[in-house]
Formats: sequence, C-alpha cells, structure tokens
Amino acid sequence: MTYKTMIAGLCVAGLTAGAWAHSGAMGVVKERMDAMKAMGEAVKRIKPMMSGEAEYDAGVVRAAARVIAKESGTAMTAKFPEGSGGGVSEALPEVWGDRARFEALARDLETTALGLERAAQNGVHGADHMTGDMSAMMGGTSGMMGGMMGTGHTTGAMDVGHIAQMPADGAFVMMTQVCSACHDRFREEK
Repeated sequence: MTYKTMIAGLCVAGLTAGAWAHSGAMGVVKERMDAMKAMGEAVKRIKPMMSGEAEYDAGVVRAAARVIAKESGTAMTAKFPEGSGGGVSEALPEVWGDRARFEALARDLETTALGLERAAQNGVHGADHMTGDMSAMMGGTSGMMGGMMGTGHTTGAMDVGHIAQMPADGAFVMMTQVCSACHDRFREEK
C-alpha cells in the first residue's frame, strides 16, 4: 500500500464517519454536531494537499488544524454531558460508559491537531524542502507510528513537539487515525 493511498483511505474513513448537523438537534447536541461538522470541513480542506491532489499551503493547513484543536480536548468532552445521548444524537452509550477512553481520545485529537499545526511548516513527505527519513518516522516497529499502532492508544508517548517534527502529511495521518478510533467506538452509524 502506498503512503498516499493510506492517507486517502484514512481521510475517506474519517470523513465518512463525520457527524453532520441533523434537523431537530438542539442545545448541546446541536453544539457538538456543529463542532463535528467544522472539524470535518477542516479535514476536507486539507485532505487534497496531504494526498498530493492539490498544491500544499502551510497557512491553510495551520488554520484547519487550529479549528480541530479548538473543538477537541475538553472543549469536545464538555459537549457530551451525561444524559445527552438518544434522539438525533449519534453518540453511543459508550461515550459515558467508557468515559476515560473517550476523554483520552479527545485529548489525543487535540495533541495531534496542535502537532499538525506546528508541522505545517514542514510540508509533505517528498517535497524538496523536507528533511529527515519519513519511512523511519512512520514505518516499522521502531518508527513513531509503528511503535503506537496496536497499543490501543493513538498517540502513545508522543507529544505536540514530537508530532511537530513530522512531515505535515504524517501528522495528518495520526490525527485522522484518532478521529477514526473515536468514531469506531463512540459514534453510531445512521
């Protein structure tokens, strides 16, 4: 599987799983649906750059990452108070039944989005101005991504500073993996 194919697949999975505002949503449920829509639109803006389908623009990547970071972490978990499931909400009961995991993924999303914001200056893998070995960072059991996969925790011991050293498309892949992990566990497909 090529790197670009992997990015495109993760983006499609993340966008397909994106929450879109539904008629009848009110209060905190509408707030969180609006937040999910904003994050989904941010991903859609930068996905073509990450897969090589559009010219890379670090400013657009930074702005999109800021939107995602703003809506993640405690801002996200605050939009899921106890008793706000059901109805038009797509939140599964696991949001409240496995709250620690949900909160960890919300923090991971914030971490990866902030890392992507800083990594935007690095460009994408293969660009002329890139330095470093992408395969060592992304692949194998000793690379950044390889060491995290299968651990059940999407960012492992990574922090914003580590992610900021990656090519932007690598940071983007990490971020979309967090989105997918959260949607797989905590969002009902309607």
